[in-house]
Amino acid sequence: MVRIAGETLHVHFLGTAGALPSPQRNPSCILLRRGSDTLLFDCGEGTQQQMMRARTGFTVDAVFITHRHADHFLGVFGLIETLAFMGRTDPLPIYGPPWIGELVDLVLKISGHIRGFSVTAHPLEHGSVVPFNGYTVRAFATSHGIPGLGYVMEEDERPGRFDREQAIALGVPPGPLFGRLQRGEEVRIVRDGVETLVRPADVMGESRPGRKIAYTGDTRPLQHQPGIAAMLRDADLLIHDATFDDQESGRAREVMHSTAGEAGEAATATNARMLALMHISSRYTSTANHIRDAKRNYEGDVILPADLTVLEIPYRG
Repeated sequence: MVRIAGETLHVHFLGTAGALPSPQRNPSCILLRRGSDTLLFDCGEGTQQQMMRARTGFTVDAVFITHRHADHFLGVFGLIETLAFMGRTDPLPIYGPPWIGELVDLVLKISGHIRGFSVTAHPLEHGSVVPFNGYTVRAFATSHGIPGLGYVMEEDERPGRFDREQAIALGVPPGPLFGRLQRGEEVRIVRDGVETLVRPADVMGESRPGRKIAYTGDTRPLQHQPGIAAMLRDADLLIHDATFDDQESGRAREVMHSTAGEAGEAATATNARMLALMHISSRYTSTANHIRDAKRNYEGDVILPADLTVLEIPYRG
């Protein structure tokens, strides 16, 4: 059975700051909403308050943590409390590197509120795949001086385009049988007294790719590692570490982050359709240099989102 994809896909930038928050930027958090599913990628301090400001609601289906730096996970403690106060009953899975069990144990140990739901740890490693309905989340190893993971959300392939004229030519009457063919079902028709089997392949074009979003977390550039580059390739949106502008390239190498120019190089090398610069150091009062540096190395669309920015990711065609 072929699933007909048609879900909306929105990316909410709830926190875009570097290690230190600023008056304008909260610590790292990306909220991805696909249809009715909501995933959090990192959960910096104050995430639940950002969710309130963005009016996203609190129907979180899973949390993915990139690495063991506090600006990427401290918000889990407050989020759990808020979910409990909101009356949540569904289990909350938290995914991350192998130490994620320690974080969940600590959350459960210090949480004083009576919860009506379970919180479970799910350790991942490079190449791990978490399946959801209609899409997957795949983990890849990052380069940040400590064990860490980035994540790629990728939808299942979509059916090809339905050839209405061809279906009619084969004797399929417009109506419910069209829908069955588009869902991957064979249909039998009677034409001139002869029963004929019409298969989806007779009236459907080649399968089309779903949408793809990649989030690196904190890392040095990864596009020179063939396995990881393949995972990142052809993303509709690449959300890449750009803690520094290119003038601070030495500092970026020292602390295992990327510059905006390096993020641009990664976007070009992996054929990303859009680049979002993330994890901006609090030392910058202007990000004009970040945009300039990224565009020097990448011809596609570059954004440096403010907190609470929302992007809708369309289908490619």
